[in-house]
Amino acid sequence: MTDRARALICGEALIDLVPDSDGRLQPHPGGGPFNTARALARLGVPTAFLGRLSSDPFGKLLSGQLAADGVDLSTTSWGDEPTTLAIAPLDRGGAATYSFYVDGTSAPYLTAEMVPAELGAEVAVLHMGTLGLLLEPIARTLESLAERERGRHLLMLDLNIRTVRGADQDTYRARLLRLISMDALVKASDDDVAWLYPELTAEAAVDRILDAGARAALVTLGAEGAIGATRRCRARAHPSEVAVVDTIGAGDAFGAAVVAWLLEHGSAGVAAVPSSDAELEAMLRFACQVGALTCTRPGADPPWREELTGGP
Repeated sequence: MTDRARALICGEALIDLVPDSDGRLQPHPGGGPFNTARALARLGVPTAFLGRLSSDPFGKLLSGQLAADGVDLSTTSWGDEPTTLAIAPLDRGGAATYSFYVDGTSAPYLTAEMVPAELGAEVAVLHMGTLGLLLEPIARTLESLAERERGRHLLMLDLNIRTVRGADQDTYRARLLRLISMDALVKASDDDVAWLYPELTAEAAVDRILDAGARAALVTLGAEGAIGATRRCRARAHPSEVAVVDTIGAGDAFGAAVVAWLLEHGSAGVAAVPSSDAELEAMLRFACQVGALTCTRPGADPPWREELTGGP
């Protein structure tokens, strides 16, 4: 890892196969952590990606996209397994549902031996989530990394709940709760919290996540914006109206924008969270802006910093 990297994004990169208007599957680079790494780099944050890619043509497409956006690949590993795939049909509102093809593929096979023996002090944020916390052995690898580095960096969890046939949902839920308890900054969608706490509203789920040991809980609400809370403050933000092409990668871009805002305002690190309602609202507004812009173009294509009004 270069001595510039301030955010280490951990998890999967894969190919989304999205049907076009004729029903033909079109490949789009994707995966929650992959999208987050790209979005952060485009926002000007020195970013590294910790994951496993295939040496096949799709894997080269993924690594090429990361490199083109400025992501450091020194913590990335490669193997002969084929690239992990997701079929991602869109509904009329542009929202995707996912079916994954993971057996014997590259993304799950990140092992402890592929993780750096230590992370530099310059790494302010350790980010993980999505399939990386569900599939094995990558899920065990990332949880062990979080435990090893606890208290040295801001741990940000993007729950981004995914279900894969054959995966143990009870083990998955228990792992998420253990990671939340590690003083994590938790980002989730309304669907995520409905899966984790089906008996609660999104607002009540925010409080439950804080009670479980998180330092902050942020929940995206689609066109309704986002809500968030820490142990000291609470806020809500609404996005501007945009013409939605699809929502692929919007939540990942939102999470990346949160990290960028914290770094820009000097509050990322072990003690990072906004300290007032006004600060929290400003962070949520910025993240909503980045997420909304991502919805205006097909696939996970997050905005560059110069496209934004005002910056973080």
